[in-house]
Amino acid sequence: MKALLRVKGAEEPEILRVPLSNGIEAELHVRRSTRARRVILRLSPRSNILELVLPMRASLKSGLAFVREREQWIIDCLADQPAHRPLQDGAMIPFLGENLVLRHIERSRGIPYREGEALVVPGLPAHLPRRTLDWLRRQARDIITPKAREKAARISKPVGRITLRDPATRWGSCSPSGDLSFSWRLVMAPERVLDYVVVHEIAHLRELNHGAAFWALVEELFGDPTAEKQWLRTHGPALHSYR
Repeated sequence: MKALLRVKGAEEPEILRVPLSNGIEAELHVRRSTRARRVILRLSPRSNILELVLPMRASLKSGLAFVREREQWIIDCLADQPAHRPLQDGAMIPFLGENLVLRHIERSRGIPYREGEALVVPGLPAHLPRRTLDWLRRQARDIITPKAREKAARISKPVGRITLRDPATRWGSCSPSGDLSFSWRLVMAPERVLDYVVVHEIAHLRELNHGAAFWALVEELFGDPTAEKQWLRTHGPALHSYR
């Protein structure tokens, strides 16, 4: 790996260019986290952007050394990025472990609706992707919100705001004040995978770490999450290819 190049005009070394040995130049975003206990390197499944997460006491030098050590992993991951899957008439989209076929109908009014194994989307053809994504977001909110509140009630913890976003690298997060955020794309995963992420963030309402007490609480509320964690590692990136 050649020298890391700072993006021209950047005041802080937060956005760097990483020239790789195969001739590709990757973009690296560096951020610090009070919750990170080790250096973490992630690749955005949508934008081919690398994210380097550093604990507060870690040096940037040690973080960049870690990036250099992982060069082949970076090259392999970039090569394995899932292809873009356009949302168009006849396309298949995953939904809670099922596959729905998109069916466009020429009708100006009406919202998308289920019809057997199809998602029927009225409106202009150019609006089909946006209307499909809007439907998925609504489904995610309607499914995730009550699940989160029910799980929080089981451990007698209040929940703050629950928001649905589309982050590139996280499936969920929990703030110290009890606000929860989830990726709406979880609605495209099997329901048990969605349930695991909800439980994971609810457990943080009591344990703001990933220590033994945290994982014991996850198992109490959910059971063994090994299979669901593996599913997200293996199949999660592909959920970002639908757009």
